[in-house]
Amino acid sequence: MSRPSTPAPAADDPLARERSHLARSRAALRAMREDVESLDIKDVTANWVNAEVLARQINDRIKALADLSDTPLFFGRLDYLHSPGADRAEGAEGERFYIGRRHVHDHDGDPMVIDWRAPVSQPFYRASKKDPMDVGLRRRFGYTRGDITAYEDEHLSDPAEAAATSKLLQQEIERPRVGPMRDIVATIQPEQDEIVRSGLGGTVCVQGGPGTGKTAVGLHRVAYLLYAHRERLARTGTLVIGPNKSFLHYIEQVLPALGEMTVKQATVDDLVAAGLEVRGTDDSPAAVLKGDARMAQVLRRAVYSHVTMPAEPVMVVRGSRRWRVPAYEIEEIVRELLDRGIRYGAAREALPQRIAHAVLVQMERSGEAPDDRVQDAVARNPAVKAAVKAIWPPVDPAKLVLRLLTDADFLAVHADGILDEDEQKTILWAKPVRSVKSAKWSSAEAVLIDEATDLVERTHSLGHVVLDEAQDLSPMQYRAVGRRCSTGSATVLGDLAQGTTPWATRSWDEALAHLGKSDGVIEELTAGFRVPTDVITYASRLLPHIAPGLTPVASVRENPGFFDLRETSGETSGETSGETSGTAEVVAACEELLRHEGSTGLIAADARVPALARALTAAGIPYLAPGEETTAETRLTLVPASLAKGLEYDYVVLDEPQAVVDGEPDERTGLRRLYVALTRAVSGLIVTHTAPLPAPLAG
Repeated sequence: MSRPSTPAPAADDPLARERSHLARSRAALRAMREDVESLDIKDVTANWVNAEVLARQINDRIKALADLSDTPLFFGRLDYLHSPGADRAEGAEGERFYIGRRHVHDHDGDPMVIDWRAPVSQPFYRASKKDPMDVGLRRRFGYTRGDITAYEDEHLSDPAEAAATSKLLQQEIERPRVGPMRDIVATIQPEQDEIVRSGLGGTVCVQGGPGTGKTAVGLHRVAYLLYAHRERLARTGTLVIGPNKSFLHYIEQVLPALGEMTVKQATVDDLVAAGLEVRGTDDSPAAVLKGDARMAQVLRRAVYSHVTMPAEPVMVVRGSRRWRVPAYEIEEIVRELLDRGIRYGAAREALPQRIAHAVLVQMERSGEAPDDRVQDAVARNPAVKAAVKAIWPPVDPAKLVLRLLTDADFLAVHADGILDEDEQKTILWAKPVRSVKSAKWSSAEAVLIDEATDLVERTHSLGHVVLDEAQDLSPMQYRAVGRRCSTGSATVLGDLAQGTTPWATRSWDEALAHLGKSDGVIEELTAGFRVPTDVITYASRLLPHIAPGLTPVASVRENPGFFDLRETSGETSGETSGETSGTAEVVAACEELLRHEGSTGLIAADARVPALARALTAAGIPYLAPGEETTAETRLTLVPASLAKGLEYDYVVLDEPQAVVDGEPDERTGLRRLYVALTRAVSGLIVTHTAPLPAPLAG
């Protein structure tokens, strides 16, 4: 195969040399892709199943080798003082390495770009003047639409060169955001890199305020773990769990951009409601109780209450002989299975084999020599099957939960000493239903069914799970997620100050205990890279009221952005109701921000969204819903405050802060929701209000 050639650049033009290396690297990547596309699998597969599997793997590889024209193939360069060794450099020998999103090699196999996850790339993120890690030069590249336009050098081994903040790094952090969330491989900071490269064996919980990059850190940790433990995770699987579909859509391109195509994404509801239609809702008191960890004890009692001790012996007839297993011996077997604490279903499957074994012992004592086939036959004997059905009957998890929620006497028996009478009344349904299918299950009840299902049959465990916006999960939801990584590890991401559910997490130690990962390590990110200084300072006024123990985020942005607080007259866009008060000023603020490059979000209390939508339409301003793709023509997104968490926009208009607070069941939750809404902006924030501001923000 012929390889494209690139004219040699002038020896005294560093930028031209770097552009030449980029061109040659892109050509090498194209050649790598063409090599994979040209593979003929007909002669290497034994059957159609193998052919399908291999074809899928090849297709994934082709996708991973895509060259995105607007995405830099490499973003940095390391010049080592001494060669770090071929084994550390993916086969490379020499002292210069280009760091990028994926590995690229030439036709001889020599690397032209080193994967950012490789050990030799680590000093790009960790090296400093105090610890240069044998790096003489660190070079960062500036890009415009995929082409190198600038570079910036840092001589780590030169004591005469003063340490300075990277301008290119700042520009990359502050680059306008249009479309889904992007990766941060070019801007990972040392404290973030430590979390990203932490081992697969341990669970990490990251507490991070707005703009500290916790979501990006979690996603990049998945990418790193897949690089470092690919074979193991290919067998066990990985999963990213987010709070809602809009959030998952927002982050879904990050891992593919890093070449990782196999990581699945889901919400907690997706996990627990498989095959179950969730149509109902709970009021806050009921939802809090159904999400309480004590419900796991109630469910365990209810499930195992179906086990009854035998009152009669089991008589097995084989040919002319009869074998009798006395009731007391069967009771011993049952108690032993209960004491072992194995799943209800597994114990039920073991019981006939244990009874059959007792029969075989009698056979052997009488001089017979039965084998495993005889034991299996005895286990299938009608008398044994009838005894098992009576002693250890099958349990349907959904029917069990339905009975607990509709049968006051059944609930009272199994909640005795766990839930008091008032709590029991709180979770009982007011009206009975005829069947599981006709029941209007809520999200919290789906989690109860998932818990009961796990008591009957063990939930499949994955190798690694990333749980984002974890502060909003109930204890029972944590347990549901923990079951999905019971033999694996987890990355837990969240901010206690942004907890907006009535059951929001109070401490990460408590959350990790419910997750089944009490030995997890808690890390805190406090350096803010996204939210401008003035904005995060203003929003942090709420912290003493919503999360007194947390350290406020300290913005490291050189560009302070802008923050504008506007008290409006209350004029409307042709309407007079209180819900539409001030919409004219909101529309004007949106028009003002849309003159800037990048995305704009209009965040408002859920109740005010319809009126604002009408005002935008009347003004001829197109807008999107959260999760929809931003385009050059439509850069404004109208965001209900309840869906703002985890999203970010270059500019934000926040409408009526007090209405955001009033939209929640209590003031503390409302202030937390407001904290979320205030911290979605990357470059600038305008707050408009006609009503007085909430007290913590006043003045």
